[in-house]
Amino acid sequence: MSLTRSIPLGRILGIPLGLDYSWFLIFALVTWSLAGSYFPGQYPGWGTGLYWAIGLATSLLFFASVVLHELGHSVIALRNGIPVRSITLFIFGGVAQIGREPGSPGVEFRVAIAGPIVSFALAGLFGALGWFAASFAPLAALATYLAYINASLGLFNLIPGFPLDGGRVFRAIVWRVTHSFRRATEIAGAAGNLFAWLFIFWGVWQMFDGNFAGGLWIAFIGWFLQNAATASVQQMTLERLLTGHTVGEIMTRECPTVAPEVTLEQLVHDHILTTGRRFFPVARAGRVEGLLTLHHVKEISRDRWATTTVAQAMTPLVQLRIAHPGDGLWKAMQEMTADGVNQLPVIDAANGELAGVLARDNVLTFVRTLAEVGV
Repeated sequence: MSLTRSIPLGRILGIPLGLDYSWFLIFALVTWSLAGSYFPGQYPGWGTGLYWAIGLATSLLFFASVVLHELGHSVIALRNGIPVRSITLFIFGGVAQIGREPGSPGVEFRVAIAGPIVSFALAGLFGALGWFAASFAPLAALATYLAYINASLGLFNLIPGFPLDGGRVFRAIVWRVTHSFRRATEIAGAAGNLFAWLFIFWGVWQMFDGNFAGGLWIAFIGWFLQNAATASVQQMTLERLLTGHTVGEIMTRECPTVAPEVTLEQLVHDHILTTGRRFFPVARAGRVEGLLTLHHVKEISRDRWATTTVAQAMTPLVQLRIAHPGDGLWKAMQEMTADGVNQLPVIDAANGELAGVLARDNVLTFVRTLAEVGV
């Protein structure tokens, strides 16, 4: 899954850590639930300030536990040569953005099982802390809850439905048995959809049975899992279709360029309005210097078009990810998705000149054609 709206927090073991904006909602709900309901119900007689202090500390440590869970996946992935782009906390917990799929069932199994192992280890540590701190009730209450929630997190993630950790473990086992990553993904994805719908039905039943808020949350989790499972199978299908094809096969070769000194006024009237094109490589004497899109133009106020040149508005080549005609098409598509861009300049490695442009529309049209002809 891709989360692009995140606040950077720094790096852990070189891995970028971020907060999706949706995290603030779940953090507030968890803290409010703990301070306003759970701890007062379990430990009556404490002051309001203490309830909120313990609730806030418990909530922060819970999400720190989620980070450690994802870090477990990430460390094993890195040890097996798989890049990790980021770890992001969001409304449903956390996600480690793995750079590519594991290359073997064994690696898949080790990466997937690492997260639940970390959660169970944390449950044991917090459980021991709660036992040793029994004489100091607030600390014991915090530790006991964190032991319970980490054990629950580990167990929930072992449900054999993709893309949960248990679903990935299940996929690794099926992959080992069938020797087919595609078939294993299809079976694990089907299991993921089954469990997702079970969550949705359970949540709806809870809503009609009087537990509206809890049921709604369970149904929402099911909806998220169903979408994630479907997206994972679709990604696998896309990878299967694109693997073995190169950028040069489908890139747009006849791609008009514009000179760096052209003003935005000239660009709009002489190029955009007359051709309908939404992006232009910026080149001088055949050498690409950058890329300008309609988005760049819209960022400049209309009254500045006549005095702003393409070179001033474009994204310079040094800041762009580029492709070469011989690059794998699936790899290029992954890079466009990871960077959140719709076009990649394609540069001829032999002479450094522009060979064409690969646009997301090129890829989608190619995929539709492959699907229609049954390749």
